[in-house]
Amino acid sequence: MTGQVTTVDGRIAGRRGQATRQKLLDCLGKMLASSPYRDVRVIDVARKAGTSPATFYQYFPDIEAAVLELAGDTVRDSGELAGLAENRAWTGRAGREAAEELVDGFLAFRRRHDAILRVIDLAAAEGDRRFVRIRTKVHGALVRPLAETVEAQGGRGRAEPEAPPIAVAAALVTMLTAVAEQSKSLQSLGAKQSDTRPALALLVHLGVTGRKPGK
Repeated sequence: MTGQVTTVDGRIAGRRGQATRQKLLDCLGKMLASSPYRDVRVIDVARKAGTSPATFYQYFPDIEAAVLELAGDTVRDSGELAGLAENRAWTGRAGREAAEELVDGFLAFRRRHDAILRVIDLAAAEGDRRFVRIRTKVHGALVRPLAETVEAQGGRGRAEPEAPPIAVAAALVTMLTAVAEQSKSLQSLGAKQSDTRPALALLVHLGVTGRKPGK
């Protein structure tokens, strides 16, 4: 934990206060993984953290403010997604590996942040502009560098794309997001995870290069 932490009334929190605040956030994150967002209450988070609601309100005015703090951490972590698309070779076997690693890396990120991402998506779908902005930042962390990769492939002999690179990249990231969110439903329909991964890698490679991956 870095940086200065202040309470709701503007006081600078000491080391003990910072630890308490972080514990509240950690407990909230765990509760979001097992309970619907709307069912999580301040008193339950405080009890799980071994403190009181009054202490919670010293650091956060409400549950939503604490959720936004967790969402901010997810935005910062999403910066790692750019490396899945940047400076990669997309020809031959290297291209196949690049597509597979992009799929694996993105799905791993979604799994690590599954609870808070579900909350972000829910609040964004309900029209909360704060969460819409956060979701846009998370998606943009991969969409933008992936669009640059698609555009660069256009200058290396691939067929002229039928859609702008940014649209191709956005469609690919949306596809990956949907699969990550609905993996259980897809498995119940017979789409095994072991089969879905190579299918996603194939589609990513086609989207980026316009060609099937090499053997």
